[in-house]
Amino acid sequence: MGEWGKRFSLEGKRALVTGATKGIGLETCKVLADAGADIAAVGRDAAGLAEVKAAVEARGRRCVAIAADMATVDGPAQAAAQALAAFGTIDILVNNAGVALVDTLLDAKVADWDTTMAVNLRAPFLLARELVPAMMAQKAGKIINVSSQAGVVGLDAHGAYCASKGGLNLLTKVMTVEWAKHNIQINTVCPTVILTPMGEQVWGQPEKGDPMKAKIPGGRFGKPIEVADAILFLASSASDMICGHDLLIDGGYTAI
Repeated sequence: MGEWGKRFSLEGKRALVTGATKGIGLETCKVLADAGADIAAVGRDAAGLAEVKAAVEARGRRCVAIAADMATVDGPAQAAAQALAAFGTIDILVNNAGVALVDTLLDAKVADWDTTMAVNLRAPFLLARELVPAMMAQKAGKIINVSSQAGVVGLDAHGAYCASKGGLNLLTKVMTVEWAKHNIQINTVCPTVILTPMGEQVWGQPEKGDPMKAKIPGGRFGKPIEVADAILFLASSASDMICGHDLLIDGGYTAI
């Protein structure tokens, strides 16, 4: 391995990934394992957890499958406790779990709003708060919060989603202000529509998806691997001077 490879290697690192059983989360677990990391995979779906565990172990890395619900107050703490018990410390936290319960502001249900804020914004805060003390003690850590282009621009019928992702972007900056001095780098990735199961659910119908695709200069939606590769960069030492940044993976959508 050349020097450049060493900068992107995660050999000996331990990563916790939420929403790990499908889409961006599953792909991220595979990519980080390929780079050498052991994985604490967090999700709610038992079959999905078994799948990601098998995929990580097939790459020669250790995987701890953790069943936890990020919509609850206790779920993030339980996930962190199990990961720390298994690995001793977590070097990389990927806050990927998310929900998109779309509706117009006038029709939005309060319960959907609360669930969106709990999963998309509160859970990343709670998980980081559990894991950062160990990162501080070792004077190193990486946190990648999976946000969205919807955290930067407004989208019709996405009030709760946009608000939660915009809040996540600013939470990332506060984390940076408070924790960067401990050699912890915190950043977001902000994808456009990615063809995950959630992306298909919201944008899969041509009458909904085609107008959105037409606004993307690159002319297409993204793939989970394209987000996972960006997460790998932010998780590696190659990105040590990048902190508090929102990395848009949007095919140029926000350039217009």
